Amino acid sequence: MGLFERFLTLWVALGIGAGVALGLWLPGGFQAIAAMEFAQVNLVVAVFIWVMIYPMMIQVDWSAIRHVGRRPQGLFLTLVVNWLIKPFTMAGLGVLFFQYLFAPWVDPQSASEYIAGMILLGVAPCTAMVFVWSQLVKGDANYTLVQVSVNDLIMVVAFAPIAAFLLGVTDVTVPWETLLLATVLYVVLPLLAGLLTRHLLLKRSATALATYVAALKPWSIVGLIATVVLLFGFQAQTIVQKPGVIALIAVPLVLQSYGIFFIGWWGARWLKLPHEVAGPACLIGTSNFFELAVAVAISLFGLNSGAALATVVGVLVEVPVMLSLVALVNAWRPAPSGDDPSP
Repeated sequence: MGLFERFLTLWVALGIGAGVALGLWLPGGFQAIAAMEFAQVNLVVAVFIWVMIYPMMIQVDWSAIRHVGRRPQGLFLTLVVNWLIKPFTMAGLGVLFFQYLFAPWVDPQSASEYIAGMILLGVAPCTAMVFVWSQLVKGDANYTLVQVSVNDLIMVVAFAPIAAFLLGVTDVTVPWETLLLATVLYVVLPLLAGLLTRHLLLKRSATALATYVAALKPWSIVGLIATVVLLFGFQAQTIVQKPGVIALIAVPLVLQSYGIFFIGWWGARWLKLPHEVAGPACLIGTSNFFELAVAVAISLFGLNSGAALATVVGVLVEVPVMLSLVALVNAWRPAPSGDDPSP
């Protein structure tokens, strides 16, 4: 494990601090960067996410993907957690906290909007960052790609009906441009670039491929830290102005993340999934497709709504929470002897 991976939590913490400090110091610069978007997808953030994902896509062996069907349990677990459990537990936690536990501190209108934002996060499973978490837990890159791709296909048809049902409205407008653009930017293009690069390098030798992948590996972490700096820089003013509200929203979101992870982990153990499939399967259900959630929240409730704020808080808590879960997955990796130290 290299220097970047060994101290990744420290780098992310420094990135969060730097993002907030720079956002307060240079708000105009971050506003200009935030305006560089198309279909609610920030193009600068997209570049950094691309830097994260491309080195991982080089490791995808297209010829091995056809063997994924021999282990369908991992796909089954991912789909059950993402579409039959996560949206409904997120809605339940939102109601529990904002209509009951936090009711003395939050007015009813804001509470309903915070719940709506949480629901939109719960119905939008992650697309891009999954590849980062999968690499950090040494997951099966080919299997992760298939899990993400199937998830995206289901999201096209399932997002609007589930969101409409849980929100109690029938006019949920799916921003198809956001959904399609993000899928192309974060999955299709990096995959094609990775496959082409892999093909060209293997024509030279397997050593050339391994050397190139090793050289690019630190750039994945650089892309992650740069993304963290931007995301926290964009929201620096909100973090300073509304720390109490952010803390209240963060509580159920963090509980949801850990709860969904443990549901997935116990399901993986019950299905006897190998560690390289179980780790990414649990993490896919835990993280969120924040671009889609933010875009729908803004279109339904407005830019300054509580729903939009809740989706943004989801972005802020995701990276630290996911890093802690990555550490858990790695700590529970089976010992070389085959003994499983997980609880």
